[in-house]
Amino acid sequence: MPSRWDAAMELALQQARAAASAGDVPIGAVLLDPGGAPLVAAGNEREQTGDPTAHAEVLCLRRAAPGIGDRWRLLDCTLVSTLEPCTMCAGAIVAARVGRLVFGAFDPKAGAVSSLFDVVRDPRLNHRPEVVSGIREAECGQLLTSFFEQNR
Repeated sequence: MPSRWDAAMELALQQARAAASAGDVPIGAVLLDPGGAPLVAAGNEREQTGDPTAHAEVLCLRRAAPGIGDRWRLLDCTLVSTLEPCTMCAGAIVAARVGRLVFGAFDPKAGAVSSLFDVVRDPRLNHRPEVVSGIREAECGQLLTSFFEQNR
């Protein structure tokens, strides 16, 4: 049964595939406005830019924040990512006050939304986005598995 997040996840998957074509780990993200329309999309750019913080999620937040909302607060926006965010990205999601996080595959090695940590729902922090997980999980995971099989 299709999810309401399938179309947005397809955009994120397109970004992930483009990142892989450029030699980067295939992770993609898209930030949706409060009405569900895409604002920005990005794939990992660490290899292209030499920037260790150029994760797809962080790039979306950086590119969208200056143009919407209260300069940097993304309260009613949804961030869709192909992979469970890492600690850095989870912290950025909280700092940007993203209203909802949707992700595909879980990351048992570095996931900071449920696998290793739960940064985004930590009650000690000042913001906790809604979390939706497992959207097109198998497809998102297979993209990563194939990439690493070919590049290791």
